[in-house]
Amino acid sequence: MITLYGPARSSAGRCLWCLEEIGQPYENKNIDMRAKEHKTEEFLEINPNGKVPALVDGDIKMFESFAINLYLADKYKPELLGKTSEERALSYQWSFWASSELQGPLIEILIQKMFMPDDKRDQNIINKSTEKLPALFNVLDSSLNNKKYLGGEHFTMADLNTASVVSVAPMVGFDISAYRNVQGWLKAISDRKAFQKYTDMRKS
Repeated sequence: MITLYGPARSSAGRCLWCLEEIGQPYENKNIDMRAKEHKTEEFLEINPNGKVPALVDGDIKMFESFAINLYLADKYKPELLGKTSEERALSYQWSFWASSELQGPLIEILIQKMFMPDDKRDQNIINKSTEKLPALFNVLDSSLNNKKYLGGEHFTMADLNTASVVSVAPMVGFDISAYRNVQGWLKAISDRKAFQKYTDMRKS
């Protein structure tokens, strides 16, 4: 049995979405961060960083949500990585881009707006991070020109990992309505049953 540690409203959410896509049975165990369960000796044996998500699958223990997803796809549903070398390359490319380029400024804004008290909120960080977003969304939007998905006609990990980061934009108040290709891409993704299940988990 695959066990994933972490709630759907954390970065573990993208892993839960991936688990729904691969169709393997799994158990999702919540970690009570306020009770410091992520710092217990038992959990640190799974993820020595003391963060979620963490995955246990037989003898393997993993951390880092993007790496977990690439592993799950490779082991249980390889076509999710892509059906050709080119599609697989794009899965890695977009996963790394989402992680290293897009996620950073979005999370910086999220932290300031949702977790910092008013008297400690740094508007300068919000402004600088927000200024980076249009160029990044232009990259994504232009890459989706005349394409249903980032790899072409097939949904892959490129889409799952990238969309999981894009979903933060509305949460921090960044308007993506002007990016028409991104809008069409998100609509295609939202029709997937696994995505709908993931969305339901985030609401609960």
